Amino acid sequence: MLKVKRNSRERGFSLIELLIVVAIILIIAAIAIPNLLRSRIAANEASAVGSVRTINTAEITYASTYPDTGFTCTLTDLGAPATGAMPTSTAANLIDDVLKTGSKSGYTIAPSGCTTGTGGTATVTYIVSATPQSPGQTGIRYFCSDQSGVIRYDPSAACDTTSSKPLQ
Repeated sequence: MLKVKRNSRERGFSLIELLIVVAIILIIAAIAIPNLLRSRIAANEASAVGSVRTINTAEITYASTYPDTGFTCTLTDLGAPATGAMPTSTAANLIDDVLKTGSKSGYTIAPSGCTTGTGGTATVTYIVSATPQSPGQTGIRYFCSDQSGVIRYDPSAACDTTSSKPLQ
């Protein structure tokens, strides 16, 4: 029987080879991680725009269903009623339970700026805004809309329905 004598250099990877592999993995991670973060921010912003659009639709439906009340400035009024209960002006069943909380996909969504008409009973205006919970991490742009239905954004500060750019 012949015994083959192996050289100690043939038993595995050298330290240099392992360091090169680790360096390549680190380079790939350095390229991939910022892209993943940008993708997450883009997804959060798309979700925020969708949420603002959903609230716009819910507000118009709410005002049509409850004309004596007009628009509402609380998300709970647009949310689901108790199990088995019929929708009312305080729980109209127009938005889902996640959106009703006012926090979704790294954004805080809140209606505000409600004003009543000349009769003083029905609310005739509202503003809904979506603000990143951690600016620069969960989202970059701020979004808002009002009863006109035009969704606007501002890349640096809280959105304003008169001076912010319309979303295209």
